[in-house]
Amino acid sequence: MKTQRDYPRFTISVKGTRWVEQGHPWIYAAEVLAEEGAAENGALADAVSEKGKYLGTGFVSRESKIRLRLVSRNANDRFDEAFWRRRLQYAWDYRKVVMGGELDACRLIFGEADGFPGLTVDRFHDLLVTQTLSVGMERLKPLLFPLLVELLRADGQEIRGLYERNDVAIRTLEGLEPGKGWFPLTGLETPESPVTEICENGIFYEVDVENGQKTGFFLDQKFNRLAVARLARGRRVLDCFTHTGSFALNAAKGGAEHVTAVDVSAAAIGAARRNAVRNGLAERMDFVTADVFELLPALLEKGGHPYDFIILDPPAFTKSRRTADSAERGYKEINLRALRLLPRGGYFATASYSHFMPDERFVRMLRAAALDAGVELRQIEARQQAPDHPILWNVPETDYLKFYLFQVV
Repeated sequence: MKTQRDYPRFTISVKGTRWVEQGHPWIYAAEVLAEEGAAENGALADAVSEKGKYLGTGFVSRESKIRLRLVSRNANDRFDEAFWRRRLQYAWDYRKVVMGGELDACRLIFGEADGFPGLTVDRFHDLLVTQTLSVGMERLKPLLFPLLVELLRADGQEIRGLYERNDVAIRTLEGLEPGKGWFPLTGLETPESPVTEICENGIFYEVDVENGQKTGFFLDQKFNRLAVARLARGRRVLDCFTHTGSFALNAAKGGAEHVTAVDVSAAAIGAARRNAVRNGLAERMDFVTADVFELLPALLEKGGHPYDFIILDPPAFTKSRRTADSAERGYKEINLRALRLLPRGGYFATASYSHFMPDERFVRMLRAAALDAGVELRQIEARQQAPDHPILWNVPETDYLKFYLFQVV
């Protein structure tokens, strides 16, 4: 490097250098050949090639296999308050463009895809919910969180609090303690309740940011739900793994003759039922607390075709390559049974959330399920996550949601 830098320096292997130069922001500990300077856990450090070429600057993680998470490849960047304010503004401006004004409930920060490695920020009407999974972001959050609230409020957005959902075991891989609670914000009183109401696609939902799954509500299927609503008119719909009823409610609002919403969680079914009542859709819906893996075989045994539109929106069956094979078997089982349950001419929506179930493998599974069911699939749409969860082509981990709509022929 020709210019003097004030940051500790990590020398990266040829393999690691190639990885970084291809655009990935992670540098694994195994690719670090040498260190110069005392790099504290969570502090910034430079990455350089064996020849001394500057590769980027990122946060050090002493506990993780990912030793350095790059936040910049520009040697002229100064990582002061103005830098992070610009980056927050850029993320907000992006959502204002791509979400078409649907900003009452959206993801504001999507980790590496927005240049904030290990940080998620979701907005649910007047509450922000964060999940911090890297030690660098943990150290930076006293600066970032007030800046983000200030930025939003200056743009006319009502924000009454910020809740941290750090109750995830993955934080321990960074040497961080799990936990959850309100983040103190100067000038704002701590909200009395963690429950708020959002409006998505014209449908109102109660969201509990303290106790709901993930950060309280799954935002990434927003426009996929609209795609389902367009096909639902006049149909008898079975929504499997309904959680709090989002696909089911969109189908009902879209004009379905009747919708059955199923989930193994009685609490989720209770929330789905309340949401149906809130939106005036309960008369055309019923709610079943059941394991989908048990319900679909039971429906097949009864015979007939009680539904002509089935939606499969299961949780991620795998979160590692090690369990991908068993996950594929689980996906095939439910997709096969759903396809056997549908009549010819029926409609089918199916999804996978796991990055470790890549699209080509998911498609291969669907082909096998259709073959075993003795049906053909006429593809209507192949979709992904909503654009507030942007996909970076150089970071495969940001591309995780597969969503297909078919007619069964």
